[in-house]
Parts: sequence; C-alpha cells; structure tokens
Amino acid sequence: MTTETPVSRAARKKQELRREIVETAFDCFAERGYHATGIADIAARLGIGHGTFYRYFQNKRDIVDHVITDLVEKVVGALAADNAPDAVNSLAEYRKQSARIGDALARIFGSDPRMARFLLLEAAGIDAEMRERVLDFYETAAELTAGYLRHGVRLGYLHEDLDIDSTARAINGMILASILSELRDPSPERQAAMSRAVRRVMYDGIAAVPAEATGRPVRS
Repeated sequence: MTTETPVSRAARKKQELRREIVETAFDCFAERGYHATGIADIAARLGIGHGTFYRYFQNKRDIVDHVITDLVEKVVGALAADNAPDAVNSLAEYRKQSARIGDALARIFGSDPRMARFLLLEAAGIDAEMRERVLDFYETAAELTAGYLRHGVRLGYLHEDLDIDSTARAINGMILASILSELRDPSPERQAAMSRAVRRVMYDGIAAVPAEATGRPVRS
C-alpha cells in the first residue's frame, strides 16, 4: 500500500494556505476596495504573520497576477481534447462543441463570482501595467476563438469569406456579456437562456428570412 510522504503533505498544506490567502485577499478587496486593502488586513484576517504572506506572494498585486494566470490556464484547459479547435469536422459537431465550451466557461467564471467581478470590472483600474495584463487576457481569448473559426473555414462549414479576427472578438463580446449577466443573475435558467441566445446569433443570425427567399409577397 502506498502511503503519503511528509513532503507531499507539506506541499498540499502550502497549496491550501496559498489558496486561503487568495480567497481572503478577494474578500478584503470586495469589502474595502483594492487600494484600501493592506497586507496587514489580509494577514490579520488569516491569523498569519507578514513573513508568512511574503513567502507566497510579493505583494497584493502579485495575488491578482496569480489569479489571472490561473484563470488563463483553466480556460485553456477547458479547450482541450473534445473541445479542441480541430476535434470537430462539421457544423453540427461544432454546435455541440460550442455548447460544451459554454458550459465549461460558465463553471469556471461562476466558481467564484468575487474573482470574476474583480477581474472583469476592477482589475484594469489598478495601474497601467495591470490594464495591459487584462487586455492581454482578452487578446489571448480572441486568438483562441479565432482558432475554431479558422478550422471551420478550412473545412468548409463556415463562410469562406469570414472575417475571422473581428468575428472572434464579436463572439467573445457576447460571451463576456453572458459572464457579466451571471454576476447580476446567476440562476441556471438565466444562464441557459443566454447560452442559447449566443449560439443562435452565432449560427442563425437575428434577421428573419427575406420574403423573396420564401416566395411570399414583399410588403410595401
């Protein structure tokens, strides 16, 4: 029988304390605001010394960097295997894949609304460097979405003249709106409706079928 070694137990405890520091920091950010929160506030609430805090993070801004990095890794991880850009070969498969990806993103951003709210609405106001970091996150997201569109164009189930870059950003804008909507109304029914609406715009558009196409008379 394999037993856990003291080293692995110690590593696990470090991971747990790191996570507790992050969660406590975001509690403080939510209550006091980022700029009004000090390391002393975070450490005091956790019952740890300043020295312990600095073994895990350089400063409170480092916590935000860590959370953004973790978020990017989770998003990229959700786009692997069956959800990878080249995992489908038809529009029907792409529709199903998009639904799976939407569900995965909802779980990621909904797992801790405090962090989603902070990163989407407040982090860019910390300083110019953090603003660029947040914008880089959006750029990375656009590049990921573009990969799916590029694959669909190459296989012929998406329009050959598709403006891939602009369309990727438009799709991500709808996804971002869904995430922001969840911050206000996290009900499963609301999010399911938003997901359906996004996919309908993606695949079917919002324009009614022209009368000319149906053979019905055109209203004057």
